[in-house]
Amino acid sequence: MESNAVILTAPGQLGLDTVGLIPPVADDIIVAIRHSGISTGTEKLFWSGKMPPFPGMGYPLIPGYEAAGEVVEAGADSGFRVGEHVFVPGASCYDGAFGLFGGAAQTLVTKAARVTRIDPGMGAAGALFALAATARHAMAGPNKAVPDLIIGHGVLGRLLARLTIAAGAPAPTVWEIDPQRMDGADGYQVMTPESDPRRDYMSIYDASGRGDLLNDLIGRISKGGEIVLAGFYTAPLQFAFPPAFMKEARFRVSAEWTPADMTATKSLVEAGALELADLITHQQPADAAPQAYETAFTDPACLKMILNWGTA
Repeated sequence: MESNAVILTAPGQLGLDTVGLIPPVADDIIVAIRHSGISTGTEKLFWSGKMPPFPGMGYPLIPGYEAAGEVVEAGADSGFRVGEHVFVPGASCYDGAFGLFGGAAQTLVTKAARVTRIDPGMGAAGALFALAATARHAMAGPNKAVPDLIIGHGVLGRLLARLTIAAGAPAPTVWEIDPQRMDGADGYQVMTPESDPRRDYMSIYDASGRGDLLNDLIGRISKGGEIVLAGFYTAPLQFAFPPAFMKEARFRVSAEWTPADMTATKSLVEAGALELADLITHQQPADAAPQAYETAFTDPACLKMILNWGTA
């Protein structure tokens, strides 16, 4: 078996090529991917060569943890049927290429337990479940507070704001410095840091991935306030201790989503409480992958780029 796939052969060297697939077993399904998303966080780091050591790294590498498609073959023990539509959070099914995260392919093999059934009517938006579940994971669960300030109005920041409102909590404030990303707020306010006078936030969520903002954020929290690191940070994080000491600041790192987050997120989407489709600003055919990835990583007007695999 073979598939077309996006392959990074080295930092900055990306294209569409053919790769072998590992044969499926009884609890596997084969999925024809219709849409895959491009992450401007971790995937950009692999593309630029700035990703710190990470399990499963190496080149050639197939990126992508946001994919949606149709089951075209179902193993006897998979519990799926041909024709069902699923969200796939990547795959490691390639012969001769690293599958981190492995979702940017026209056809892939995956364990059935890893995928989530979705409504085929979602179209390209079905590829965004991982980001939505990641946002939900950051703010849901024991000893977690919803954000009252969010740093960054990209896709993750918008999802955090939407989930906060969907939870019935007070609308958060969102900071953004790029004029092209100031719009799109619904029920909450977006402003520049300079125009925000508040110094009493109890829960600040950083969705920007900028570790150099920590000292500024410490100055914005109330005593005992929390800063949630919801981005991905390539350099060691540091901050001045005396201000953090005076504030008794708390720091929390948010990691990837869990199956419970995915279940809850799917329920919100199906109930109409969480919108995903309007987060997609750009789409390109998979054959244009090099240009699509460059646009996703360099154009601030591009919130989410989707690759369409129908003609690859």
